This record gives sequence, structure tokens and C-alpha cells, in this order.
Amino acid sequence: MLDVNFIRDNQDLVEKSTLEKGYSVDIKELLKLDDSRKEHLKVVETLRKDRNEIAAQMKGGKPSDDLIKKGKEIKEKLAIEENGLKEVEDELQAMINQVPNIIFDDVPLGPEENSVEVKKWGEPKKSGVDHLDFATSRDWVDFERGAKVAGAKFYYLKGDLALLENALLQFGLKKIQEKGFTYMTVPDLVSSRILEGCGFNPRTSDQSDEYFVENEDLALIATAEMPLTGYHMDEILEEKDLPLFYAGYSACFRKEAGAYGKYTRGLFRVHQFNKLEMYCFCLPEQSKEIHEKILEVEEEIWQELNIPYHIINIAAGDLGAPAAKKYDLEYWSPVNQKYQELTSCSNCTDFQARAVNCRVRRKDGSMEFVHTLNGTAISLARTIVAVLENYANEDGTFTIPGVLRPYFGGKESL
Repeated sequence: MLDVNFIRDNQDLVEKSTLEKGYSVDIKELLKLDDSRKEHLKVVETLRKDRNEIAAQMKGGKPSDDLIKKGKEIKEKLAIEENGLKEVEDELQAMINQVPNIIFDDVPLGPEENSVEVKKWGEPKKSGVDHLDFATSRDWVDFERGAKVAGAKFYYLKGDLALLENALLQFGLKKIQEKGFTYMTVPDLVSSRILEGCGFNPRTSDQSDEYFVENEDLALIATAEMPLTGYHMDEILEEKDLPLFYAGYSACFRKEAGAYGKYTRGLFRVHQFNKLEMYCFCLPEQSKEIHEKILEVEEEIWQELNIPYHIINIAAGDLGAPAAKKYDLEYWSPVNQKYQELTSCSNCTDFQARAVNCRVRRKDGSMEFVHTLNGTAISLARTIVAVLENYANEDGTFTIPGVLRPYFGGKESL
């Protein structure tokens, strides 16, 4: 969430970022609403002052009929004006919630295809084994029964593939703990305040990706980023304690409403999967450097798995609301002979922290909002796809990646 005063003082910049990100918000109308809010507030404050003065005059004796009448009139007017103020404030807040974060100067402008490759690692293979065909032939995955009990794109992992998922998680856990992240399990549901605070606002109403709980102010999380964002909600952190590094493990639930036309085969795009997510609360001056460090952790994971990838600096039109800048790590699919999305890491500056009211007290006593960052360590469904495509063999065997063999008792293949 952006501060309304920042929006007013930087109207051209906000309008440019909003347009570049593909959001449609009338900033001029937003500022008119803020002007209206201020006028309503002046009236309300005046009436509250008059009410308090009348109340003071009524103390210590029997008030006159005129004073009682005047007090009643002020009370009625105040109720009307307070209701009007709330309506304007709610409308203004709804508009502010639709304004995305400001993009950094080095973010490529334009749509998704304008994203820029900044690094490439590994030697892409010229052929591979389709993950779904392979896993189905080994009876490692069951989409049919998953659909029977929960609907399309739900599934069961079985036997060695379920063990492979666990091995990948254990490998990821070892890595993030070596890097100083505190491991956490997190709630799989969050309130609307957390959901809105994270800034996952769809560009259009038909792109909402969350599963909501009927008659409850709760939604299933799409990523552990959501409950981690709210971990220090309404708290004041001390400068000496930052940065704070957390890693949350959770199930993730997504309708994938905006996924039309994207690659969806098998486990690549599903409604439920498990994920290990890195997260950081830091000082504003630390966030750009930490963004690069989180990316380095992601790269180490994929280099140790020996799976080719490239890094892209995501274009503004594909950036999403909360991020000021985002890197995507895409692995080389030997089956489809192209790079495919796998993990990402984002610098959200103070956009989320402002919404959940997480601040830092500086050594001099001053206060400001912290910066938040997030990055995927292991997204297990897609990681399984990438590993199967790169390590499944034509003869029906699977070569276990070297770094995962300790979790299989030293076995080299399945």
C-alpha cells in the first residue's frame, strides 16, 4: 500500500508505474476523494469539539432545555457526518489498495515479453523424459483419484515420488538454515487484512486466485509469503535486530484463474502444492543488497541440483502489485526445449509493511516502515517436474541427483 501523501506528492510517478504495471486506477479521482475526506474530517472534528463543549456545560447542574436541544442536534449531525466520513474513507482506501508499488528504474518497461535475461547457467540438454508420462508409468502420481476426491488438477503423490518431494524439502531446509534463515511452519489460512496487506490485487475481477472460506474472514494461502508478511503486523522492530530472515513451509492453494494459455501439463500448474519460501524484514537501505542475496540462494539450490537455468529481470507489465522489482529463475525444460518459470524473488520495499503496519525504531528514536522481500527456495510441484525431466531415463529408471542421495540412504537410482 502506498501512502496517500506520497501519491499526492508524486502523482506523475504513481500514474506512470500504475500504467506500466497494467493496473487501471484513476489517480486524479483518488486525490479528489482524499480532498473530500479532509473536508468531511474538518466538519466532524468541529462537531466533536462542539459536542464536548456542550457536555462540559451540562456538568455540575441541571442543563437548560435549549442546551439539551442543542446537544441533541449536534449529536444527530455528528452521526450523519461520521457516517459520511466513513463512506468516503472506505471508498478512498479501496482505491488506494488498487494502486501498485512504484517500480525501480532498472525494471524493463512493457509487457511480459520485454523481460530481460541477466544471467544463464548450465548446459541445456537436447532431450528429456516427460514428467507426467514417466511418473504415471511408475505409478508415482494419481491425478484421476485426485480429481475424484477434490476436482481437476488435484493429485496424489505416491511411493518414491512422495519420498523425492520429501528429499527436496530436506535439501532446501538444510540450505536455508546454512544461510541464516529461521525455519517456520505457518498457518494455511489468513484474514482479509493480511491478504490485502500482501498486495495480491488482481488486475481484473476474474483473476482472483484465492480460495475463500464461506462465512469466515479467511482465505487459503497461495504462498507462505502471506502469513510471513503478517508475522510482525502492528509491531515496532528495533534497528539493531534487522534484518530478520525467515523461511516458511506450507501448502499453497491457487485457483490459477489467470493462467489461461500458460503451460499447465501435469504437476507444472496445479491447485495445491507444497513450498518452502524465504522472507526478510529489513531496513530500507538494506533491501536492494538483500534482494541479490536471496537470488544467490535460489541459484545455489539449482546449481547443486545441476539443472540449467537463466535469470530474468521481470518487465513492469508482469510484475504484480507489491513488487518494485522481481527476478524469475526459469529452468531449461529438455522436453519442451525452452526455459519455464520455476522460482522468483521480489523486493516489495515498504509496500506490504505499510499495509500491515510494521515499523522500525531507529537508534535516534525516529520511526519508519521496514522493507520486505520474498523468494522461493523450493516450489515442490514444479521442482519435481524439473528434476524428473532432467534425471528420468528412457529405460524407465530415475537417477537420483547427487545432493539428494543422502535422503535415500545413499541409493543412486530408483
